[in-house]
Amino acid sequence: MNPTAPIWLKDVTIARDGELILNHVNLTVEKSDFIYVIGKVGEGKTSLIKSLIGELPIKTGEALVAGYNLRKIKKKQIPLLRRKIGIVFQDFQLLNDRTVEENLRFVLKATGWKNERSIRARIDKVLESTGMKNKGYKMPHQLSGGEQQRIVIARALLNDPEIILADEPTGHLDPDTSCSIMELLTGIRREGVAILMATHNYGLLKKYPFPTYRCDKNHFFPVEDRQENPGDMKEGSDEKACCADSETTDQ
Repeated sequence: MNPTAPIWLKDVTIARDGELILNHVNLTVEKSDFIYVIGKVGEGKTSLIKSLIGELPIKTGEALVAGYNLRKIKKKQIPLLRRKIGIVFQDFQLLNDRTVEENLRFVLKATGWKNERSIRARIDKVLESTGMKNKGYKMPHQLSGGEQQRIVIARALLNDPEIILADEPTGHLDPDTSCSIMELLTGIRREGVAILMATHNYGLLKKYPFPTYRCDKNHFFPVEDRQENPGDMKEGSDEKACCADSETTDQ
């Protein structure tokens, strides 16, 4: 265990409204790590992500995320924690009455950016890095699902986060588009960002093998510790066939 890692959890208990969700959670995510979290619906994947951003309190154990002690964090510090974390949602959560650029500008303004030149430069940079350089004028409904998810990833990158938390980021995408999103995320990982991704898409786990943890009956454990194959779990799984090894584009 490395308490200086972007995410370091030791014997953590996560509960919601007095109900135990996960017990004895031990996890270290270093810079440039890519970690999958799998499990049936309702087993705690999203609750784990919510705990990492300070939305669900840590009941017991030790928890350090982006330099913040989640057992001792004050309410006024939570926005500062979240600026160090980029969040990628399954359902995009874009503002549908604003253009792509306006969506990104809103986040920067809300997180304290004031200099217009800096705002413009940052928006240009994240759009270019996600392959969406010429899409700033578009409305969300004018984009494909894959393009919308790229904008969500661009939004997550705005404040140069240490960590990306991705909650089922390919859940609404076809197999080829899912693979293009994974290529983008793995490229971000290579730049030193730690990525934790909750998923049901076991086809992606096979094509992009990274360390995998499972939430199951209040337990959280590395898959290899139980000598299991991620694809063994049939209920609630999504065995999408992944794209071929050739280069793909969003549909």
